[in-house]
Amino acid sequence: MPTSAIRLVRFTGRLLLALAAVATLAVVFLALIALTDGAGSGLAAWLTTLGAGTVLALRRARHRTWPTKLVPFLPVIVAAALTATVCIPTVPTARRYPPTLPFVSTQHWNLATGSRVAVYHYPPGNPGPRHPVPFVYLHGGPVRGISVRDHWFLRLLARQGYDVYAYEQAGGGRSDLLTMDQYTVSRSVSDLAAFVDRLDMGTVDILGFSGGGVVLTRALADPDVAARLHRAIIAEPGPMDGPTAHITGHKGRASARGLAPAPTGPRSTHVPRYAVAFGLMRLGLLTPDTGLIGQAEGDNSFTAADLGSDTASAYCARDAHRIPPEDTAQNFSFSPAASLRIQQTVKDSPSIAPQLRRSRTPAMLMIAECSSQVRQWATATLANDPAIQRTQYMPGVGHHMWNGLDDNNDRAVAVITAFLQDKPAPLPNYPTRDEIPTFLRDHK
Repeated sequence: MPTSAIRLVRFTGRLLLALAAVATLAVVFLALIALTDGAGSGLAAWLTTLGAGTVLALRRARHRTWPTKLVPFLPVIVAAALTATVCIPTVPTARRYPPTLPFVSTQHWNLATGSRVAVYHYPPGNPGPRHPVPFVYLHGGPVRGISVRDHWFLRLLARQGYDVYAYEQAGGGRSDLLTMDQYTVSRSVSDLAAFVDRLDMGTVDILGFSGGGVVLTRALADPDVAARLHRAIIAEPGPMDGPTAHITGHKGRASARGLAPAPTGPRSTHVPRYAVAFGLMRLGLLTPDTGLIGQAEGDNSFTAADLGSDTASAYCARDAHRIPPEDTAQNFSFSPAASLRIQQTVKDSPSIAPQLRRSRTPAMLMIAECSSQVRQWATATLANDPAIQRTQYMPGVGHHMWNGLDDNNDRAVAVITAFLQDKPAPLPNYPTRDEIPTFLRDHK
């Protein structure tokens, strides 16, 4: 074999060994991040990895001559530089709140629970009859800001004569953060009761969407909170308790997930620090209260593009190439760590079915045809809440039923207002409790 070829083989072998050493140190670093829960912004794991790599490099360099003694240190230096990027914040570590919306004023209310929440008010906007009961909107998420598209929908309800109030749940949007241990679904229910008390207008009609539907369902199971509610609309709810959360069942008809173009715009997950933090959190290898990134830093870094195909999953497959923008970059707000924390408290909670079966608050359930939610999450509520008077199966829409496409907003308004005014439903009452087995079989 020619000398040049031998040198090339040796060089390639050494290069592969060096790359393997870099990869090994990176894996050790990630393992230490998980074991230390990201202590000290990841510096504990970084220093330990650097120290271990240095010790091994010293041992390998012991019998080498100068300058080859430096060769074992090169993988350590490269690995240290790469992993250091996980320890360095690239966004402010103090919370940056979205700017004020141009079309509605933002108030901040201090609730009796200690939460300070951002509140929006849309007074009745037409000269005709006004609904005497105030209307409250509980948005989804959890711990997400109210999207601009939802604000447009609330304005549409106000134009129907409703006095509309909405608040961003603690930690979301322009509401103040809580400490991580305070983010629980029980706290969300208590905040709802405290909000209605602070409103001081008697009982309220309430629409809970997605994660807000979970909070509303649990509120209906609590007689003290339910006493504050006049009528309740549960739209596309998540799981109401631990047993429901562990159900793996049917979903709705095909959504646009995997069909819609990939979201554009910057992603925090393209930055090593946040890719590691959010990835390990999602895998359960870091706690929501991790020392790697603080709650505020995580909120500041997370973008709408980070949701990936989650947005597309809220639309029907046929709408894959015309999904409207749900929010603006300036208004978008989501707390991934706090959201995971609340979801975990739902999963860990015992069944609320016995309490829900005593509910007396008139309620309506809304289910989307192309729902990305597990069907049993909604039907479990229907089966256990005897006060649900009607179910409205919404054809042609996905999880985000009021999305601005076609006449979807108007159809959602018609369903909601008919129930609140105790008028005949514009759609059949379907599924009923007796039809749940057939519904689960036929609509998947």
